[in-house]
Amino acid sequence: MTNSRVLISGAGVAGPALAYWLVRRGFDVTVVERAHELRPAGYKVDVRGAATEVLRRMGLLEAAQAADTGMRRITYVKKNGRPLAALPADLLMGRRGDDLEIMRWDLSRLMYDATSADVEYVFGDAIASMRESSDGVEVTFERGATTKFDYVAGADGLHSATRKLSMGDVPLRHLGAYISIFTVPNTLGIEREEIMYFRPERLAFAYAMDPSAPARVGLTFASPERDFDRRDVAAQKAMLHEAFAGLGWKIDEFLAAMDRTDDFYFDSMSQVELPSWSKGRVVLLGDAAHCPAPASGQGSSLALVGAYVLGQHLGEPAGPSSSSSGCGGYAEYERRMRPYVEKNMAFGRKMAKDMVPGGRLSIAFRSYGMRTLKYHPRKEQVIEKFLAPMLDAANAIRL
Repeated sequence: MTNSRVLISGAGVAGPALAYWLVRRGFDVTVVERAHELRPAGYKVDVRGAATEVLRRMGLLEAAQAADTGMRRITYVKKNGRPLAALPADLLMGRRGDDLEIMRWDLSRLMYDATSADVEYVFGDAIASMRESSDGVEVTFERGATTKFDYVAGADGLHSATRKLSMGDVPLRHLGAYISIFTVPNTLGIEREEIMYFRPERLAFAYAMDPSAPARVGLTFASPERDFDRRDVAAQKAMLHEAFAGLGWKIDEFLAAMDRTDDFYFDSMSQVELPSWSKGRVVLLGDAAHCPAPASGQGSSLALVGAYVLGQHLGEPAGPSSSSSGCGGYAEYERRMRPYVEKNMAFGRKMAKDMVPGGRLSIAFRSYGMRTLKYHPRKEQVIEKFLAPMLDAANAIRL
């Protein structure tokens, strides 16, 4: 392929990863990103199974491993902050082979650095409208420019604007919880450790890689779906105060720090379910197409693998029996990815239920399990059985 122009919306993980594979097939690629620079915030993400092979084929596996968080321990604490149980992180995380954990901004930076010499990046702009014809997509940007592309790929996340423009409003599947992540001073003094604290229908966690660096705090609470303005940060913080104030441990300290932070994230624990990931010449990938929810830990892996598969097939001609004027390769992309995505979506739904505990009896049972696990003579087998669905989902595709 030469001289075919592709516009990718989103410069997170999926977008630059797709750009990497497309430029190697001769496409002229532009990536547009609403933010004015690479987003420096984020949380730690897993790269597992097939996704680690994608990093290897990109020549980025060693660099990603060098940026691994290196978490050593997961500690469960009581209301007074005293340790309930401390377990090796590798035991609970279920790493296999080249599986790794990396901060999302480190992974995003790796993708950008690997593509910036060959790809045009446009920051501080976004798609305002699209008009498709038989030979391309005319895109008007928010800054006012209009440009024609052969294909458009939406890699712009859970609330994808590209998806809305091409497919209309798509309701998200709410998994019964909300999650927030933000930075706080590391008053815990933790180093490569994650601390977890459970209350009925509430989970708080904090982690840091260095005692002199800030910590990341996550707050998750069970709730029916709420109608809230995603741009109203003050209202979102008020919801967290209502859900967590006075619950013990360091919670009130975290809430006070949250009020001052400028890297606040809040959203529903939701999935994106679509009957098709493309329409005409527009295609979706990553969270825009099939967000598995943060509880799955598989969003970045799906993005990397989806970018690899779509990068192989984008631009293939439609077959003679196809009525589409778009890209025949989109059907093969979906055929290869669907079983893999569906297993990871199922795992995400399971973990969303497990992530937020029920009542006090549920917490007592969980606490007993954590306290006694390190003494269990077959603890590795116990964890292996618990993690089997995740390991199966992470490897449910042949590249």
